Amino acid sequence: MNKKIEKRWIVAFLITAAVCLTGLFWQHATVNVSDQFNSTDTIVPADVAWLLTASCLVLLMTPGLSFFYGGMVGKKNVISTMLKSFICLGVISMLWVVVGFSLSFGSPIGITIDGTHYGIIGNPFDFAFFDYVDEHPHAAMASTIPFILFALFQMKFAVITPAIITGALAERIRFISFLLFICLFSIVIYAPLCHMVWHPSGLLGAYFGIKDFAGGTVVHMSAGFAAIAGVLVLGKRKNLEYIPTNIPFVLLGTGMLWFGWFGFNAGSALAANHTSAMAFATTTIASAAAMLTWAFFDRLNGRKVSALGCCIGAVVGLVAITPAAGFVSIPKSMFFGFAAAIVSNIMVHWKSLKRIDDTLDVFACHGVGGIMGMILTAIFAEGENASLLHGGWGVFGHHMLALILVAVFSFFGAMLLYKFTNLFIPLRVSEDAEQQGLDLSQHNESIG
Repeated sequence: MNKKIEKRWIVAFLITAAVCLTGLFWQHATVNVSDQFNSTDTIVPADVAWLLTASCLVLLMTPGLSFFYGGMVGKKNVISTMLKSFICLGVISMLWVVVGFSLSFGSPIGITIDGTHYGIIGNPFDFAFFDYVDEHPHAAMASTIPFILFALFQMKFAVITPAIITGALAERIRFISFLLFICLFSIVIYAPLCHMVWHPSGLLGAYFGIKDFAGGTVVHMSAGFAAIAGVLVLGKRKNLEYIPTNIPFVLLGTGMLWFGWFGFNAGSALAANHTSAMAFATTTIASAAAMLTWAFFDRLNGRKVSALGCCIGAVVGLVAITPAAGFVSIPKSMFFGFAAAIVSNIMVHWKSLKRIDDTLDVFACHGVGGIMGMILTAIFAEGENASLLHGGWGVFGHHMLALILVAVFSFFGAMLLYKFTNLFIPLRVSEDAEQQGLDLSQHNESIG
């Protein structure tokens, strides 16, 4: 290992050590019951039990994603691909405690419109190192569960979002470059989107009225557009042959993702209530419809019904229903899965996307699935003036405007972050390392 590489890892270690040692000296601020924080008497035990469970389920999705991606790549890159998803559990969790949660849910920093202040990003000092994040519920964000539980639940969303990007960049991105990029992505792109959509005073949620029940916009669209930006910056692999190494891994990963998605969507009700139950139902039905649609649509186009296709279809259905899980009926969720599966299937086989080499079709599945989910939510979400079909012409227009804004922000923001990362650490491995495979060249490991 040359000295230049050694210095990078020394810096990475020193940053980690500094963050961990800060905890010894940090004067942790605790809550006083006020207008902002409720007494612990308002905690509902059933809600706590469900959100603890949902948090565990969402955490399971990241290892599930690692199996899902790992089974799809070539034999020389299985471990490196899986590790890039798995390492997010460490990197983003630490970042979330230090500043990520505060940027996402701290007091709004933004603009004032008609006398009301709307946030674009949160104050980074409000909840730094989880100050004021303890057993007291937050009155505006989650009034029946401890604030610490809300923060941990949201942390799992922040973890899986950059992990989704890894599938597009597989088999050619340098590991330490990836670590730097996901930190920048989480701070510069994920945190503002999270704040604008999910904070009670966020610009997109509070002013534009954007409906994103569990992350179609915040998670999947941001990851999808960041993935396609990375593909354009990195360039194509030297060997474009696509032979999945382990289809059983893909099946296992899909099952873990589907199982964990119940926490992802139903947990986003933030309570053990009727909305949670409905989100649970729409989640599984949309995925079932998408899986069948993908398989049959493949056959109609002269392709064999494959385990890989069924798995991809199921995940596309999960992505598409995510923004609408608590806003639509079960019959409509079937259509979400059906429509998204057809559009994503067409995009997966679109020659232009194949030419730029999105390795595991992240944009075609997550990006396009998120777009479809957002559009369909704007059309079908139930409730008075909630969507196009229920008299909400303005809401529909705001959703389409937000779709463009999120796409532009995520794509160009991520492209700048890739280029910024590349200034300090080359993004792409050498030709020799790519030929050898990233498992050995980056990690000195192999699957035998």
